[in-house]
Amino acid sequence: MQIILIKDVDNLGATHEIVEVRSGYARNFLIPQKMALEASPANLKIAEERRKHLQKKLDKVMAEIAEVTARLKESPVKVGAKIGISGKIFGSVTSIQLARAIREQKGYEIDRRVITIVGDIKEAGIHKAELDLGKNNVIEIEFEVVGE
Repeated sequence: MQIILIKDVDNLGATHEIVEVRSGYARNFLIPQKMALEASPANLKIAEERRKHLQKKLDKVMAEIAEVTARLKESPVKVGAKIGISGKIFGSVTSIQLARAIREQKGYEIDRRVITIVGDIKEAGIHKAELDLGKNNVIEIEFEVVGE
């Protein structure tokens, strides 16, 4: 029996995918649990329209991610920190400070939870951080730690 998946089902398929399963599994589990629809001609047309709509939405999101990536990689973001005479930082630079600096300097609101600072930051200078922008897009940006 052919069905159209409404939700992602482990070991079976992704949302809006058409798969072949046994009729008992479809009628007794997938359809009552609202995980699938029977693959009738009307449902196939609806699924195709939804797939097209989701693809347009995904293309728009990917374009926005590419724009943000290009803007963030233009130049390093400057993060202020208290620095001693020897150039060492008092305390550390956190993802909260980096998110605030990105918001102020680049104009993008990035959640601090998607920022991972690479390595320990003990001195002023240029360092790296990874940003997980979703949809399997992890970018590496540079930021500069400067004295306040």
